[in-house]
Amino acid sequence: MNGPFLLTLIWVLPFIIALVTIPVHQENHLRIKVISLLGNFVNLILVILLTIQFIGVSNTSSTVQESNVSLFQYGYKVAWFTIMNIEYNIGVDAISVLMMLLTAIVIFCGIIASWEVEKQAKEFFILLNVLVAGVYGVFVSIDLFTLFLFYEIAVLPMYLLIGLWGTGRKEYAAMKLTLMLVAGSAFILAGILGLYFESGLNTFDLNQLSQVRFSDSFQYWAFPLVFLGFGVLGAIFPFHTWSPDGHASAPTAVSMLHAGVLMKLGGYGCLRVGMYLMPEGAHMWMNVFLVLVTINVLYGAFGAIRQTDLKYITAYSSVSHCGLVLFGFTAMTFTGLKGGVLQMISHGLMTALFFCLIGMVYGRTHTRTVSEMGGLMKVMPFLSIAFIIVGLAGLGLPSLSGFVAEANVFVGSFANPALINRVCSVLAVLSIVVTAVYVLRTVNSLVNGPIRKQYNTLIDASPLEKVPVIILLFCLFGMGILPGWIIELVNGAVHPIFNNLMR
Repeated sequence: MNGPFLLTLIWVLPFIIALVTIPVHQENHLRIKVISLLGNFVNLILVILLTIQFIGVSNTSSTVQESNVSLFQYGYKVAWFTIMNIEYNIGVDAISVLMMLLTAIVIFCGIIASWEVEKQAKEFFILLNVLVAGVYGVFVSIDLFTLFLFYEIAVLPMYLLIGLWGTGRKEYAAMKLTLMLVAGSAFILAGILGLYFESGLNTFDLNQLSQVRFSDSFQYWAFPLVFLGFGVLGAIFPFHTWSPDGHASAPTAVSMLHAGVLMKLGGYGCLRVGMYLMPEGAHMWMNVFLVLVTINVLYGAFGAIRQTDLKYITAYSSVSHCGLVLFGFTAMTFTGLKGGVLQMISHGLMTALFFCLIGMVYGRTHTRTVSEMGGLMKVMPFLSIAFIIVGLAGLGLPSLSGFVAEANVFVGSFANPALINRVCSVLAVLSIVVTAVYVLRTVNSLVNGPIRKQYNTLIDASPLEKVPVIILLFCLFGMGILPGWIIELVNGAVHPIFNNLMR
């Protein structure tokens, strides 16, 4: 299949799914869900096809990996807004392709996990598909203005998805999340417009901008704007406070997509726009951001220990693990950058499975409080074993994806000889001990011990519910046992970014 057409089809298809859903009668819940499920299954197949094609193309052009040439494939341009030279400019590298594959897996699993949604189901699945279309659009965009447009499409539906279908303090959580992410978007837009005017090229094209050496004075103020703007979505300290409330209040599929994919747009933007285009700014400010993300890693881990709600535990864990993404980037080493990308993929799979399982347990027990559970292994062995495995992935057990990603992050950070990097690396590694405490304590409280009387009649996962769990477990083990092909792809995509940082 033609590459540019395939890229366009992947982000357009969710919009088509949303449009096809509109005329369906509100009460026909099954048809609404089947349309979304089949449509996103087709998109999953298309993304897998794209990945296979890309691997073939990258294998034939492996000699480019050592150069400073962009590795974007399937490039295609069409003029859109000619006055400012804004273009529909698409293309992908290995990072984009892998993140699209992660998105396709998570949204497909998320739709199955949302099969019980009945309240305004049509609007729910329409907004969910619009959100995922925006996510795909970010990953295929090379024009920065178009990337920003898709970024907003991905972020804004969260307000309604949490505010209408969430639980707990959902209105507060939705408002807090939206205001903080919109503030981050303002920073991003200011930085992108600064790049446009400072370059003198009258273009938003990422490839062309990467060839410009922006002045140090410009990078001094523009880099922190872009890095912080995207970093807000990546829950960078101290702008992380929206994340626990947002995750705790969101419905299951939204939590899966938000923590599993949407937060990765933050790390993706920091790397793709901030560090790639403004390497001198990265060198100027990186020690500051290194300290902030080290706080992220530790604060998130200690915050998770103090929580009693399953979603809050996972949300604070996400703050810590997303901190590891940016921690790898702030190492400013090749291995660190690679580790950050691998951590985006690993954490996306892991946290999607966590929220999926929490949703299934909550649907049966009607509580997320850990102290009110216990002995679930006796009545729900499948879900309990899945909880144990994903918990072990979270603390970095070998043979699971967390080990591959975190090993690269920590090794890459310690490889930087600067004293501040070495100290922060030791502190970040110690967070693994804290992670082990809250993960093992939580899992033990859930699955072991005497079972409460009201839970004696609970049933295990249905065949349909087992599908997303098995898919995500397969991916966690697959990345942990056979990570070679992913690492090879990431190596090729990281080289141009690393070379720009070292120029």
